[in-house]
Amino acid sequence: MKKTNQLLAALIASTGILFGASAQAQNAAPIVIKFSHVVAAETPKGKAAEMFRKLAEERTNGRVKVEVYPNSVLYKDKEELEALQLGAVQMLAPSTAKFGPLGFREFDAFALPFIFDNYDDVHKVLQGPIGGGLLKKLETRGLAGLAFWDSGFKQFTGNRAMHKPEDLKGMKIRIQSSKVIEEQMRSLGVLPQVMAFSELYTALQTGVIDGDEQSTPNIWTQKFYEVEKHMTVSNHGYTGYAVVTNKKFWDELPPEIRTELEGAMKDATAFANDVARKDNEAALEMIKSSGRMAVFTPTPQERNEWKRAMVKVHATMAPRVGQEFLESIYRETGFEVAKK
Repeated sequence: MKKTNQLLAALIASTGILFGASAQAQNAAPIVIKFSHVVAAETPKGKAAEMFRKLAEERTNGRVKVEVYPNSVLYKDKEELEALQLGAVQMLAPSTAKFGPLGFREFDAFALPFIFDNYDDVHKVLQGPIGGGLLKKLETRGLAGLAFWDSGFKQFTGNRAMHKPEDLKGMKIRIQSSKVIEEQMRSLGVLPQVMAFSELYTALQTGVIDGDEQSTPNIWTQKFYEVEKHMTVSNHGYTGYAVVTNKKFWDELPPEIRTELEGAMKDATAFANDVARKDNEAALEMIKSSGRMAVFTPTPQERNEWKRAMVKVHATMAPRVGQEFLESIYRETGFEVAKK
């Protein structure tokens, strides 16, 4: 009888410990993920970050809290990757052009003019083995690559009509820090100006620069139509983002939390790419309807003139991005240089 009572007491005590541990886990402070980005909350990236926040918090039952900081509230373009590596933030979605300067020059291939004709081409590459291999490479710099998100295709904007490639000659156009984009601009006789996205509106307003290249949601949400008069729907370059986290932070997450976050990121990526396509189309129509910016849409023949003027950059940049890597993209998409 005495032994039975002792076993019962031990069982009650161990049960209490388990309940106590469970209650402690539920009451523990949540894991905080600071997600910083440089564009407006209303852009495709902004909406996708918010969707990830919602899914992550729901699926972890509040054990994870995602704090989204848009519009360069925390860090500007040049600062954010260093902040991530130092652990000051836990998640970013920089444009793919940001990874070339880190030493991952294959990423520069995505900035080549007319490398992709449409979103199907984009997804064959970025959502397949090529994209997966690139995300894996980021681990050598303390980053964990999680996904690629679409932003859209870039259009030329400026304060003069740009109906032909030669119309851009002599213009000062803002670019991201990218050797490929710089070479693209120089091939058109442009004077490229590297500048943080957060400084762009004022630079256009004051005449420090003459133009830009952006997806239509960025043009609309940042109100660039207020300080630029013309847009050419060139679709000359793809803009996308690589969602990355600090590898040490990611590896140290409880396995069950990491699994839920991976699922949330997968679904947020599907949402991101769907909303990017829709928002690019909607933003273009809103820009046209505003009457503030003259919008020129080249005919297929006119667009081919832009291709012929710019595609020579592929050959110039092949040694930088890797000829073999570039050809792997060509094979995946069916790109034929001769037809461009």
